[in-house]
Amino acid sequence: MTSSELLMEGVELMVLGVGTVFVFLILLVGFINLMSFAVNRCFPEAAPVVSTPKRMAATAQPVDSELLAAIGAAVSQHRARRT
Repeated sequence: MTSSELLMEGVELMVLGVGTVFVFLILLVGFINLMSFAVNRCFPEAAPVVSTPKRMAATAQPVDSELLAAIGAAVSQHRARRT
């Protein structure tokens, strides 16, 4: 066999292999879609029930002044470190 014959045979085998893999993947996607359709048709999911959001209470707890001062000090200290 000459080198050109060997090269052509290698190209033929490559095309055959790539074609086989491509066809297999197309069939796999088709069967997965078919199974998904069959499962959704036989066992449909119930629509989720959406509940209305609960409102916050109108009376908020008073903010502790010491806690507010500590939060303010922490924020100002953080900002001072960044600059």
